[in-house]
Amino acid sequence: MGFNRNIDENDKGLRPLSPELQKIATEELNEVPERINDDIQTLREWVNMQPHLKSRTSDQFLVAFLRGCKYSIEKAKQKIDNFYSLRATIPEVYENRNINDPKILEIIKTGVVLRLPKPEGYSGPVISIIRVAAYDINKYSFPEIIKVGTMIGDIQFMEEDNCTVSGLVEIMDMTDVTINHLFHLNPSFLKKCSTYSDEAMPLRHKGIHFVCTIPQFDGAYNTLKALMGNKDNRKIQIHGNDMESLYKFVPKEYLPAEYGGTNGTISEIIKYWSEKLVDSSDFFIKEQQYGSDENLRTGEPLNYENLYGCDGSFRMLSNVD
Repeated sequence: MGFNRNIDENDKGLRPLSPELQKIATEELNEVPERINDDIQTLREWVNMQPHLKSRTSDQFLVAFLRGCKYSIEKAKQKIDNFYSLRATIPEVYENRNINDPKILEIIKTGVVLRLPKPEGYSGPVISIIRVAAYDINKYSFPEIIKVGTMIGDIQFMEEDNCTVSGLVEIMDMTDVTINHLFHLNPSFLKKCSTYSDEAMPLRHKGIHFVCTIPQFDGAYNTLKALMGNKDNRKIQIHGNDMESLYKFVPKEYLPAEYGGTNGTISEIIKYWSEKLVDSSDFFIKEQQYGSDENLRTGEPLNYENLYGCDGSFRMLSNVD
């Protein structure tokens, strides 16, 4: 299983990229290796001057925002501000992320969220499989599922260079999905999560692939499109039950055995992430000390009630590919 098991915020050094990832960072993200330290320091000095922000300032954290914003310092500043400030709009996701909460490990063990291991030598995007119907909708709320997904995502954000350089691919497995599962989704909540992902996370979304869709999916897909920008819509592929179609975008050797691949099994991935979250307990405890105090913001504090318009839309920044 090709996972890095270490998250160490006390290590202020920058992980060297593999030659393959460095090539992507240089050609697609405008990274200049000789200038990285100066760019990181410029961003760190800005963060330290913001009275309302209590932010991580490690090299690894800051370079993720630089890469995600193609080394636009101003866009990286805005992303970091949003990264902490917008979390207040979805407290059901970003508060009480406590590994001692039994629901968190229970949800992991359902396999609803599978972040796949990185094959040796792989320089492509991080691959996730979301098994939409793998959890009991009568036992767990949709925000609880999203919370667990973001916890796994935050770990990879801190430790997986593929994530911050090559981006993310999501496979939405609709096996056994019913109308009740679709009704379990909250469009307003989905919009907030989508906005946070776009405006605060410095990650490139490289594609969303729906497999094993049901006949009623067309209506749900139209709702989904309304919650996404045009850029995301262009990256959505619907494969139905045609796995060979999926393999054209995600080679099957990168997938678990249950999806025709050779990259571990679902049970192995669940076991890994169950142990990984327990091992990362201190990381999430420390995360609670970071955030934004709007009472200390220079200028006008953010008014969270006005962040979203009547249709739930946020005043968008200029997006970065």
